[in-house]
Amino acid sequence: MKRVLVFGTFDRIHQGHIDFLKQAKRHGDYLIVVVARDKTVERLKRRPSSKKERERLKNIQKLKLVDEARIGYKTNPYKIIEELKPDIICLGYDQKVFTKDLPKELRKAGLKTKTYRMKAFQPRKYHSSLINKFMLDIKFIRQNPEKIKDACKKKGIDLDIDRFLEVDKKRREYLQALEDMRAQKNKANKEIQKTKSKEEKETIILKMRELDTNSDRITKDFQGVDQEFQRLILLIPNIPSEDSPVGPDDKSNKEIGKWGKIPKFNFKIKDHIQLGKDLNLIDAEAGAKSSGFRGYYLKNEAVLIHFGVLMYAVNKLKQKGFELFLPPTLMREFALIGSGHFPFGRDEVYQIGNPGKIETGENLKEPIFLAGTAEPSLLAYYTDKILNEEDLPVKMCGISQCYRSEIGSYGKDTRGLYRVHEFMKVEQVVICRANLKESDEWLDEMLKTSQEILKDLALPYRVVANSTGDMGAGKYKMYDIETWMPSRNAYGETHSDSNLTDWQTRRLNIRYRDKSGGIKFAYALNNTVIASPRILIAILENYQKKDGSIEVPKVLQKYVGFKEIK
Repeated sequence: MKRVLVFGTFDRIHQGHIDFLKQAKRHGDYLIVVVARDKTVERLKRRPSSKKERERLKNIQKLKLVDEARIGYKTNPYKIIEELKPDIICLGYDQKVFTKDLPKELRKAGLKTKTYRMKAFQPRKYHSSLINKFMLDIKFIRQNPEKIKDACKKKGIDLDIDRFLEVDKKRREYLQALEDMRAQKNKANKEIQKTKSKEEKETIILKMRELDTNSDRITKDFQGVDQEFQRLILLIPNIPSEDSPVGPDDKSNKEIGKWGKIPKFNFKIKDHIQLGKDLNLIDAEAGAKSSGFRGYYLKNEAVLIHFGVLMYAVNKLKQKGFELFLPPTLMREFALIGSGHFPFGRDEVYQIGNPGKIETGENLKEPIFLAGTAEPSLLAYYTDKILNEEDLPVKMCGISQCYRSEIGSYGKDTRGLYRVHEFMKVEQVVICRANLKESDEWLDEMLKTSQEILKDLALPYRVVANSTGDMGAGKYKMYDIETWMPSRNAYGETHSDSNLTDWQTRRLNIRYRDKSGGIKFAYALNNTVIASPRILIAILENYQKKDGSIEVPKVLQKYVGFKEIK
C-alpha cells in the first residue's frame, strides 16, 4: 500500500482536492493522510466555513476519502515525513511552506519520495502520476490527425478525430482561462494587502467575487468538456505497422508460415466431443445443465492432460527466464482500461454482481470484473512504476483461470470446447525499451516459443499475420497461430502474439529511466503460450487411433503418467 501525504491548504478546500482523493482511491491501494495547518483549525473554530467548503468537507467525510488527518505541520513538517515515510507528497497549489528545503531533507532522510503540486482545477493534470489515459502522445495526435484517421479507417473504429481535436482545443482553452483567473486572484490578494484605502479594498473585493463567479462557471463547463475528452481519448487506436495486412476482418489475414504434415486417417474420425463421450473424458451435457450454455466437465485422463500441457508450458517459460505469476482474476476497472479491454471489449467481460464489503461492513461500490486473460493483471503489477533501463526487459509468465462472455461470438462454435466461457491459459508478457526494432524482436521470440510448443506436441499449425481489422485498437502488429483440427477439416486459432508498443503503458503509466536519466514510456507485448481446453481439441483429434484409443504426445507422458487413453 502506497502512502500519500497531502500537505494541503485545506483552509480553502477546492474541488481539486476531492478529485485528487477520488482518483487516488480509485486507482490504487493508497493510504491518504491529510495534514492541515494550525491556523486552519483556529479559523474554523472562530467562524464557520463557506457553504461550498462545508459541502466539500461533507463529501470528503461521506466518501471516506481520507484515512487519517493530522494537524500542525507548520512547526516541523519533517517529523511527520520521517514518521510516515510517504511514497508521494502532494502540496497545495499555492503553497510555498518549506518547499525550498524539501528535496534536500528527503535526500537526507534517505527517502525516494515523489512530490507533486496540486492544481485545484486540473485534477487529471496533477494526477497523471497515478493514471495516464493518453494512449498515444497527445502532441503526436494533434500534429498527425491524418495518420490517426487512417488508423481508425484501417481498424474499423468509428471515431470522429476532428471532433476530438475540437474538444481537446476547448479543454485547453478552459484550462488556460482558469490559470489566468488564478493569476488574477493572486495579484488581487497582493494588492488588497498593500492598499490602505477602504474604497480600493472594496473595489478589489468586488473584482475577486466576480472572478470567483466566473471561475465557478468555467470550472463547471471545463468538467463537462473534460469528461468528453476522457471518453474519446480511450478510443484513439494505435498506428498499425506498415507491413500489417490491410482489411476489415480475419478473412484478410495473411498466411506467413506453416509446419507439420496434415494427418491422413484410414478410418472414420471422431470429433473431440464423441471421443470424450466414448472414453469418459468430456461431459458437455452435464456441463450445460449445471453451468449453462457452453458449460462442460473435463474428467479422468482429460484432466491430467489439461494440467499436464499447462505445466509443460510453464516449465518452458521458466527455463527461458520468465518470472512466474499466479495472478488475480478479480480485477479493478483501471486494470482493464489500462490493458485496453475497456471500453472496446467491455461486453465480453463478466462483472461481479456482489463485489463484497469493506472493513466497515459497507458494500463495496467499486465495480469488480473477471479477467479473460492474465494480461491485464500482469501489466497492472507495474502500474505507476518507473523501472531502470538495466532492469529491462521484464519477462512475466502468468497462469490463470479465464472468463469470457463470448457475446461477440453469439452463434459461433456452439458445439464442443472451442469457444467456452471459462478456461485456463498460460500467458507471457514482456515490457521492454521504447524501441520498435527491439519490440519486434520480442514479438518474433514469443511467436517462436509458441511454435516450439506445438512442434514438441507434434501438432500441425500455420502462422498468420493479422489484418488491421482483426488486430484490435491497441495493437501495432499481431500474429495468430492456428492448429490443425481434423473434425473441422481446418486450422483453428490457438495462439495470439501481439506488440502494443506504448499504447498500454501510457494508460498504466509504466515507465523507465534510460541511461541518460530521461523518463520514457516502455513498450509492452503479450502472447498466448497455451490455452486449454481448446488445445485439447487438437491433441485428442490428431492423436486418435482406429480402435478408438488416443495416444498421448511423448512430451506430456512424464506429466500425466500414461502413454495412451483407452
